[in-house]
Order: sequence, then structure tokens, then C-alpha cells
Amino acid sequence: MWYAILSEDVSDSLAKRARARPAHVERLQALQRQGRLLLAGPHPAIDAPAPGPAGYSGSLVVAEFPSLSEAQIWADADPYMTAGVYAKVAVKPFLKTLP
Repeated sequence: MWYAILSEDVSDSLAKRARARPAHVERLQALQRQGRLLLAGPHPAIDAPAPGPAGYSGSLVVAEFPSLSEAQIWADADPYMTAGVYAKVAVKPFLKTLP
């Protein structure tokens, strides 16, 4: 089943994001290689595709896992979580309807 992982950043997370980004992206690429990643990306803190020093307010990952508990375990081990980028993370079942 698909799960949406909705993450909210701590304030001033940009430097922490930069340090943890390579490991974070590698985990997402592993899901992609396995055909389990629907989409992933950050939420800019301002209405701009390149927010610069404003940084990001959080992230969204939609990926396939065998269960909600396994999705939660994966989210809890995210390098952004362990590096203190995220203040909180919600994992919810997701039903892809369109396209």
C-alpha cells in the first residue's frame, strides 16, 4: 500500500538539511530503484521554486510499504529525522486516484 510521509521542519533547518541531504536522497533513490517511490520533494518556505535562504518548511514522500508500521519505521530512520531537520512527521495511508 502507498503511504504519505508528511514532515515538518524545525525553524532554521537549511544548514541541517544540507548536511543530511546526501544520505536522505540515497534512501529515496533506493526506494525508487525498487519501484516503491511515487513522489518525493520538499515544501519551500516561500512561494518560489528556489527559496534560497528562506529554506524549506517540510517534505512529502509517497512510497509503498507492506504496512503502516513499516512505513513509520522507515520514516523514523530518515537522516533528516536523525539530524534534527524534522520537528514532526506524520505517516498516513494514501490511495492514489489520479492520474
